[in-house]
Amino acid sequence: MDDQARRRDERLRRAFGEVLPDTTDDERSDEQADRDEWYEENRPPHHG
Repeated sequence: MDDQARRRDERLRRAFGEVLPDTTDDERSDEQADRDEWYEENRPPHHG
């Protein structure tokens, strides 16, 4: 990466913040299975 690209990347980081993570909190959470189970138990009948 050349100096010009580094400066551009730094300007972008200052303007927009850090890069977003590859996964979201709910994708990393161990509670996902609990939420899926809750949904299955509480899903309205018309949502098959």
